[in-house]
Amino acid sequence: MAPGGQSGGLTKADMGKAKMRAQRIVYMPIERERKFLVLGDTWRSSVTETVSIRQGYVTSSAMNSVRVRATSQKGFLTIKSGSDPLRRLEFEYAIPIADAIILLDVVCEKPILEKSRHRIPTTEGLVWEVDEFHGHLSGLVLAEIELPDHIQEVDLPSWVEQEVTQDPRYLNANLVKAMPPIGRN
Repeated sequence: MAPGGQSGGLTKADMGKAKMRAQRIVYMPIERERKFLVLGDTWRSSVTETVSIRQGYVTSSAMNSVRVRATSQKGFLTIKSGSDPLRRLEFEYAIPIADAIILLDVVCEKPILEKSRHRIPTTEGLVWEVDEFHGHLSGLVLAEIELPDHIQEVDLPSWVEQEVTQDPRYLNANLVKAMPPIGRN
């Protein structure tokens, strides 16, 4: 039996209690990320790791997205929520790679994003992730950096061009829908 003595679903009182508990949580998994267009390919000489990624969306809206991601050996299910691209809730869970592949092939909206993610460590202990897109987004290269604090300053490398953090067109959930492909504009 469900809370509140009902046989299915939560009552309004139960939902209110859950909301109050959530407001008391001190730690929230907040993604603090800045995103930039990449200029040229001088960044390639600093890459320490590259991974191929297939990524799709079970659902996405302006506020929320449910993403499935697969690398060659790992799968992930990620839920993101929030309208501020500098600070969004992010919950990420490892899932079996076989499950990720099935979700990408059967459940996720099409097309599926395909990209190579290149990691470049900084001297400040941060990591730039440079995403080189393939398929319908071929030619698009974006760099992102996750920060411990959304107001933290970051030294921009010479290969970083225009910041697009606040431009919703460059959210991956929107890039997957970009037809014709989004470019530098």
